[in-house]
Amino acid sequence: MSKVIWKPGTLLAPVPAVLVSCGTLEKPNVLTIAWTGIVNSDPAMTYVSVRKERFSHDLIAQSGEFVINLTTAALARATDLCGVKSGRDTDKFQLAKLTPEPAPQLSCPMIAESPVSLECKVTQTLSLGSHDMFLAKIVAVNVDESLLDDKGKLHLSRCGLLSYAHGEYFAQGRRLGSFGCSVRKKVPANKRRAAK
Repeated sequence: MSKVIWKPGTLLAPVPAVLVSCGTLEKPNVLTIAWTGIVNSDPAMTYVSVRKERFSHDLIAQSGEFVINLTTAALARATDLCGVKSGRDTDKFQLAKLTPEPAPQLSCPMIAESPVSLECKVTQTLSLGSHDMFLAKIVAVNVDESLLDDKGKLHLSRCGLLSYAHGEYFAQGRRLGSFGCSVRKKVPANKRRAAK
């Protein structure tokens, strides 16, 4: 496969397209973030990178908290809208028809329409140039009950998660396998039937 060399850039894709809520329940704000991910498992930690000139930057810096709300195909328009409008002069919750709801562990709101909301407390801020990275401990995870089966297992495939790649939004596609499938022993068909 022949490749063309480009200058350094942010072409890691796909990435999650999430709605980050901040502010207070009385004065909520929300912004769209693609620069986010998991940085540690124990304790569970994440980050969001926010441009310093964004209205939400100061809200997060002052409060030390935010909520990462996962988005779905149904939330694609709201996700885009919250990324192109500013909370300085717009009530983005109202404009995007989103509902702020109390976060059990924080003073900032969650988004009711999101299937999964991660409550986060900032532990460190790194100034990286165009963005500040807010490293945060995940203090609670709130999951829509409709995504759980009768044994309490989470089925994220039920909600059609949204991702972002090079300026475009995509809904989660078909399942290709599960963690460890490349090394898992195959069970003969007759034993699979017997187990049922």
